[in-house]
Amino acid sequence: MAKVFDRVKETSTSNGSGDFTLAGSPTGYQTFDSVFSIGDQTFYCIIAATGEFEVGQGTYSAANTLERTTVLSSTSSGSLVNFIAGSKDVFVTMPAKKAATNDDAIAYAVALG
Repeated sequence: MAKVFDRVKETSTSNGSGDFTLAGSPTGYQTFDSVFSIGDQTFYCIIAATGEFEVGQGTYSAANTLERTTVLSSTSSGSLVNFIAGSKDVFVTMPAKKAATNDDAIAYAVALG
C-alpha cells in the first residue's frame, strides 16, 4: 500500500529513466527520508524545468533514493521519462487516477443543494 504525506519535496539532478537520487528539501518541506522507511511505496511527481513530468508509484529503495516503479501519467505517453540533465522537483502527490470518487454521490449532493 502506498503511503502519502504532506509537504514532502526534494530536488534532484538525476537524469535518464532509472532511480532518482534525492538531494534535499527546500525550506518548509520534509525530506523523503524523514517520513519513509526503506521499502515504503508512495505516489510521486517529478517535474523538470523543461516541462517534462512523470506521475507514478515508486519505492523508497535506499537512503535518498526513489525507485520509479509504475508510471501513471507522463510527457512520454505514460511511460518512464528519460529525463535530461538539470534540476528537477520530486514530491509526494495523490494522483487523480488513484483518488476515490463516486460520481453518483456527488450528483446526489448537488441535487439536494
